Amino acid sequence: MNTIPKTIVCFGDSNTHGYNSSNMGRFTEKERWTCLLADLLGSDYLVREEGLSGRTTSFEDPLFEGLNGFSYIHACMLTHEPLDLLIIMLGTNDVKERFGATPGNIAKGLERLVTKALRTSEAWRNQPNILIIAPPPIEEGYYETDIGPEMGVGCMEKSRALAPLYQKVAQRLNCHFLDAASIPGVGMYPYDHMHLSLEGHRCLATKLAELIPQIC
Repeated sequence: MNTIPKTIVCFGDSNTHGYNSSNMGRFTEKERWTCLLADLLGSDYLVREEGLSGRTTSFEDPLFEGLNGFSYIHACMLTHEPLDLLIIMLGTNDVKERFGATPGNIAKGLERLVTKALRTSEAWRNQPNILIIAPPPIEEGYYETDIGPEMGVGCMEKSRALAPLYQKVAQRLNCHFLDAASIPGVGMYPYDHMHLSLEGHRCLATKLAELIPQIC
């Protein structure tokens, strides 16, 4: 008897899209964590990439169009329905100086986003099932790279404060939680200190491949 594969949507920013800061391109389908995850999980799952560089939890970017995750999540979920698991890894772009957001503001934006996803009942195959991933924090030295002026000051400190706040959001909304920074080997390339290295993609995929069969 054929088994219908479970659908997983990975909703994130450039670290889900697979931006490669070593060459300002994109990691290949043999390198991105989403693609590696699909290979590791096998035919029982369909892994859908929904990564967009610059995407925020809920902030409108005054410089670029279409980056507000809150505004797009409904259409995204209906595009891929029926969903069995939604993975959300956002927040790195929210720390940009131009948004003027505190870590608490960013966590509230995440909470609004997740709440909207939970209430999009027509997209779920059965019950809502969301995994919140706190993105690995921006590392020291980012401001001395080309990305520094774009991001602004204070980004590293804000990004480091997100994980415990995200965990509380997950607890309040009955979602699963993973702190990406807790995974051995997950780290950033030194070219800008805010995009996952090739090894980081591998380690994140491996951890998720272990976790997902327990929750989906």
